[in-house]
Amino acid sequence: MNLPILYSFRRCPYAMRACAALMTSGIPVELREVALRAKPAALLAASPKGSVPVLVLPDGRVLEQSWDIMLWALRRNDAQNWLGEHEANLAAALPLVLENDTSFKRALDCYKYPERHPDQPQHFYRAQGEVFLQKLETRLSVTPYLLGEKMSIADAALLPFVRQFAAVDAAWFARAPYPKLRDWLDSFTRSELFVQVMQKFPVWQA
Repeated sequence: MNLPILYSFRRCPYAMRACAALMTSGIPVELREVALRAKPAALLAASPKGSVPVLVLPDGRVLEQSWDIMLWALRRNDAQNWLGEHEANLAAALPLVLENDTSFKRALDCYKYPERHPDQPQHFYRAQGEVFLQKLETRLSVTPYLLGEKMSIADAALLPFVRQFAAVDAAWFARAPYPKLRDWLDSFTRSELFVQVMQKFPVWQA
């Protein structure tokens, strides 16, 4: 079969959310797990930026952004209605995804790798990230998921990043004032979808 080819790295949060959308849509792909320190020539030929995920479609088109991959998959088979009626969830998710992918991601990177950002102590960057965590906690205090009673594209897009933030100092996160956020994250990491997304594959070789 001539399947779409997904270049991925299982611990990358961008790749995780792309994989989650592809898996929930039921669209089969050829998954090629890559080593980021030894990127295969086929990946670089398809996408010179050299980061994952990258989805190469059978017609030759290349999707280089995780958000585009999510939309491509869900617009073909939105089995769990992540986009919502008339894609209402998509419109509601966009501001959250934008903040996640900009200011929160910058804070996450600095918090996770403080040795690379010595201008401020680690707790400074954690506090920057907490601005976003508090927004999510407020939403989750009203409904179990970010946009309502069921998981949506917003949850799938943000969960891998919050998971990374929580893992930097798990003891701190366990006692931080975000009980609803912890419940939300725990529900995801106990799910069958998470098990599928985190399945280990050998590094692909041509």
